[in-house]
Amino acid sequence: MANVMWLFRRLKAMSFPEILWRISQKKLQRREEKTFKYCKMAVTDRVFNDKLANLQIDASRMHLNLKNGIYEEKESIPLLGGYDYDSYKKKWNAGFQTENQWPEVFSYSLQYKQRDDIGDARTNWELNRHFQFALLAKNYAATGKKEYIDELENLFTDWNKSNPFLWGISWTSVMEVAIRCSNWCYAYCFLEKSKVSEELLEQLRVGILNMTDYIEKHYSRYSSANNHLIVEAFSIGQAGILFKCKKWIELAVEILTRELTLQNYSDGINKELSLHYQSFYMEAMGLMMRLMIKNEIDVPSIWYEMLDKMSCYVANCMGEYGEVVVFGDDDEGKILDLQGGYNHYQYVLGLYSFLLDKQYINLKQINCENLEWLFGPTEKTEAVNKQLYKAPKVASYKEGGNTIIRSDDGRVLIGIDHAELGFGSIAAHGHADALSFQMFVDGQAVFVDPGTYIYHCDIESRNAYRKTQNHNTVCVNGQDQSEMLGAFLWGKRAKCKLLSLEEEDGKVVIEAEHDGYKPICVKRRFEFNKHNYLLIKDVCNSKSVAKFLINPKAEVNIKGNIAEIYLDTVHIIIKSSNVLNEETVKISHCYGIEAEGTVISATINDKELFTEIQIL
Repeated sequence: MANVMWLFRRLKAMSFPEILWRISQKKLQRREEKTFKYCKMAVTDRVFNDKLANLQIDASRMHLNLKNGIYEEKESIPLLGGYDYDSYKKKWNAGFQTENQWPEVFSYSLQYKQRDDIGDARTNWELNRHFQFALLAKNYAATGKKEYIDELENLFTDWNKSNPFLWGISWTSVMEVAIRCSNWCYAYCFLEKSKVSEELLEQLRVGILNMTDYIEKHYSRYSSANNHLIVEAFSIGQAGILFKCKKWIELAVEILTRELTLQNYSDGINKELSLHYQSFYMEAMGLMMRLMIKNEIDVPSIWYEMLDKMSCYVANCMGEYGEVVVFGDDDEGKILDLQGGYNHYQYVLGLYSFLLDKQYINLKQINCENLEWLFGPTEKTEAVNKQLYKAPKVASYKEGGNTIIRSDDGRVLIGIDHAELGFGSIAAHGHADALSFQMFVDGQAVFVDPGTYIYHCDIESRNAYRKTQNHNTVCVNGQDQSEMLGAFLWGKRAKCKLLSLEEEDGKVVIEAEHDGYKPICVKRRFEFNKHNYLLIKDVCNSKSVAKFLINPKAEVNIKGNIAEIYLDTVHIIIKSSNVLNEETVKISHCYGIEAEGTVISATINDKELFTEIQIL
């Protein structure tokens, strides 16, 4: 019954053209079943589309800096949830959260959502994105050590044997195929001039052609056309450039250009309203932009304009210590990892520091091996000499819906959410967190966002991390501001409005409200002054509770209406106009990992609540 209700709600979120498109996709899938369901084949066996069979890769069009000498020789990749790579590197169908495995069934028949009996599909997909293939190929190209090519060939052969085309968990998402295809492209280009077997190169070529052909036929559209579409279009475009396939290049550029203004606010905030997904989106755009520039393909002017604004916004969300304000979902997604783990925000800002006319992050202070392979020494010299972008003390985005405040001394970074819930008719990656805030002091997260934790299993936890009562905002009668209808589907949504923003004499005052509990109105006023005081005034004409989530590593002491927080060298005092209470709450700062933290709460009985936060 629950599945029927979800389907009904999901259909309501679709337009009539989308329904027709999805019917056409079902027909295409049935035709594919006739070919691949009853005759298992590896994606490397042969080119399935005869029209593509003669296309050849020109690895030089990837323009890798093969003379790079700044690299590490890691042999493993980080897995979501902290799982040990060496224990799982050939367990392509592992459930991870359980001892069970994803069954080898035809992918269109595999139900992968909310499979508590197996595990979280997103955790499994990380292994099947094949960052390790590009990493090992890079290691071999850089060092010539036989152990790296032996390991790559061993994993490559085993994966193709264990994952026939359109069979099993690794073929259930078009975007996952796109990221895998991209990493195969990088692996090929690293190996092409190395001493490797022609058979391995040919299998990579065939696999890339088949995956790109599949992506072209199935790329996301309509209500599903969010960050998935951007990554899929990038993958089509990357293959188009490497194979000199004009059709693929034109399709990719057309999609990416069209979606740039559809998926992003004009002020530079991505409509997913998740900084992580903005960074993920920007990586795809940046990798494609780099290939276009290096292969003398015209980049539309709107790319330069919008991606500059988006880069500035990400830079504004980053503090002096590298701390970052992140609202909404964060599943740590990425496209390329030649290092075996890195800071994605720093990498993306570094990528655009090469591509655009500003240095959005000090390139001398970051360590990202991707950039060393993507750009040569001359380009690096030019990039480090560009003007360094300096984030303003107050960056407020009325359209995008976030305000970022930093103190004069750089100690304090505050993010305030007065945004919409999320993008499109389903708002897949939003959280019910209107008027919530985060605060960092000396690089330490003090008032924290609960995080994401999990996607495709344990629906109670998936919901809990999105609930209003588990964010730094006001919750009325234990209810959510917006209505959850599924793990990635929302119904009724709170509408948030920035009422005013004033800057005067070293003081910033922000007022905003939302209608998520209408006819009850929730209004919040933030006042931050140069003495590092944050004053919060909550106004609500109904019994409600203001919540303050504290870093799990902090020590919290409460007496009456005063709380003290100790976190390393940070000392904060909270004074409230009402009695403060303490509870425990689950917090997740890494996908798939939970910790127990503290939530401080105060009841709003008399329509108003005053909270003073003093940073010592």
